[in-house]
Amino acid sequence: MPRPKSLTQTALAVAALAVLDRDGLAALSMRAVANELGVGTMSLYRYVADRDELEAVAVEHILSQVDVDPPKKALWDKQVAVLAERVRTAIARHPNAVPLTMSHRHRCPSLLRWGEAVLGVLTRAGFTGEERVIALRVVLGYLIGATEMEHRSPLAGEGTDAMTGLSEKYPLLAETAGVAGGIPSDVEFRRGLEVVLSGLRRP
Repeated sequence: MPRPKSLTQTALAVAALAVLDRDGLAALSMRAVANELGVGTMSLYRYVADRDELEAVAVEHILSQVDVDPPKKALWDKQVAVLAERVRTAIARHPNAVPLTMSHRHRCPSLLRWGEAVLGVLTRAGFTGEERVIALRVVLGYLIGATEMEHRSPLAGEGTDAMTGLSEKYPLLAETAGVAGGIPSDVEFRRGLEVVLSGLRRP
């Protein structure tokens, strides 16, 4: 008779995220998570098939509390912006897991529900067919890319500081970097998203 299961999906996800937060994506492995939980590596295979499934469990845990109901009285672009902000807030708590969100978009129920909600907003706004495909991909691309940049290459970071000192050879880059360092990350994200959505607005 098999031993009864003693771990939960939540426990697995929390342990995987602890490894990710502390040691980065490259360090995530079945062994590392088993060590985090204080169990043998082989025991994890009773709960997940492999690292790929473990990653999906972690992503689902991150996004499981995201509200996918858009604000009903807002215009469509504001609804999409709010939905995007909610995912950004959730994944920003675990920046090392950001690349996993797209890798597991097809197997994460919470992300699928979010995608359905965004598509519902776009559909009601008149987007159909290829236009709707591109609109969703553009929003996703900005959301993931901007969040990744915010944590890997923030405006208020060493790279920006270094570029401010390159005025002799790269005057425009140095001037722009000087302004960039004072822009809060929330403002950067929201104004960038406004630019993206303005490009999608129908005439």
